Amino acid sequence: LSPVGSSSDRGRPMTHPLLRMEDISKVFPGVIANDHVNFEVERGEVHALLGENGAGKTTLMNILTGLYHPDRGRIHLDGQEVSIPSPKAAIRHGIGMVHQHFMLVPPFSVVQNVAMGLRETKNPVLKLEQLAEEIRTLAGRFKLDLDPWAVTEALPLGTRQKVEILKALYRKARLLILDEPSAVLTPQEFEELSQILRALVDNGVSIVFISHKLEEVMQVTDRVTVLRQGRVVDTVRTSETSTADLAQMMVGRPVVFDFPKSEREPDEVVLDLEDVRVTDENGLAALNGVSLAVRRGEILGIAGVDGNGQRELAEVVFGLRRPSAGTVRIHGEDISAWNPRDLTKHAVGRIPEDRHGMGLMLGLTVRENLHLERFQNHPFTRKGFLAGKVIEENSRQLIQKFDIRPPSPGLNASALSGGNQQKVIFARVMMEAPDVLVAMNPTRGLDVGAAAFVYETILDRREQGAAVLLLSSELSEIMSLSDRILVIYEGSFQGEIPGADANELTIGLWMAGVTENAT
Repeated sequence: LSPVGSSSDRGRPMTHPLLRMEDISKVFPGVIANDHVNFEVERGEVHALLGENGAGKTTLMNILTGLYHPDRGRIHLDGQEVSIPSPKAAIRHGIGMVHQHFMLVPPFSVVQNVAMGLRETKNPVLKLEQLAEEIRTLAGRFKLDLDPWAVTEALPLGTRQKVEILKALYRKARLLILDEPSAVLTPQEFEELSQILRALVDNGVSIVFISHKLEEVMQVTDRVTVLRQGRVVDTVRTSETSTADLAQMMVGRPVVFDFPKSEREPDEVVLDLEDVRVTDENGLAALNGVSLAVRRGEILGIAGVDGNGQRELAEVVFGLRRPSAGTVRIHGEDISAWNPRDLTKHAVGRIPEDRHGMGLMLGLTVRENLHLERFQNHPFTRKGFLAGKVIEENSRQLIQKFDIRPPSPGLNASALSGGNQQKVIFARVMMEAPDVLVAMNPTRGLDVGAAAFVYETILDRREQGAAVLLLSSELSEIMSLSDRILVIYEGSFQGEIPGADANELTIGLWMAGVTENAT
């Protein structure tokens, strides 16, 4: 695919960029988030904004959308200096943002979601029928293919994203910020998104594309600006760079993308599920009699779009949810009724999807978080008292081994970047070399450097003979790491394929619930 914004090279006269942010600086207590940043977006281009977690991307976009005020610097739109004191002002200036976590009301229809926040000055009552017709016209113009009266919660995630885009376009956005737009999409849905981006650019909309997926950045963007530690490293044309170059600019060192796995013969089954059924909080079926087996020295990947039963499957194995039917076994022993503490004692390591809500206690120190599951164990407790010196020394060893930055055991976990918070969780879990490792979306929201660390850690446990169950909505992650792949859709497994034979077309179709002719 050619970059979607290639229309910017068609000879149209350029006098000044659509957006120019000059000398933007923003300081929070103890952190320089943006350090004299200059960032430009031309008319009719897709411009990627890249950087590690904590590099300053979010702060810069929050300034552009009126959520933060810069300590210094200026913003120009169409060559005119503007003030953006609030999100309402950003919308008034034609700046829209589609967040990674959609801002929709699920029980509302598409037209109701678009109508939220609109105010008719002459007539306080919005005419939804008229608005629906306008939405149809607008959706057709931008190839969004939406039914205005469809209930949002019944729509696939890719279609909900279209609703978010439509909301911004209806408010006359001429600069659209897309934050991790492919995080919830199948490969086929991302191809559809790329077509939508082309239509947006052809209709005069400029796009800021924020993503950690460098292959997608190479596929759909015209230019790339890379931030590191709050500063601009460089702005380059996409056609003149590579994923390896971009990764090195982001982290300041070469990043290895190839993670070779040794060949292993199938070994004994360590973790297995048999006909497991689970109902969700609403009493609906979340898992429909799933069965799987993970062997020693094997990574079994579970691929699927978010919301198809992965969370319930992980919680069953984590000991957080009991199945309504079926059996979960480790080494042949039924663990269906075990709690998380029982599983920890039996060498089961858990990497939860939500590192803030379930993985860490952000108000506690790094030292305390590293030992949350081990405080009662020797040698960290002696005669009923915590062994402070032992805990401190072990903390420093783990911080050094897992390269946690900054290397301060007494710092609160809330002060760390997302990548370093994830390293704290991995350090705690790997402390006891678990026989079973269950990881759900372990690199979500992480930059390429932190993701590479996570991959290496997971592969190391495989090499040491652990059974690894990897649940991820990142298809590239599943295909890179897994020895076997199962695809889950609406609580059932659609198919299984060896990792060596995996291809995006087959897995993508299974992820969308299509099994006929998928291979």
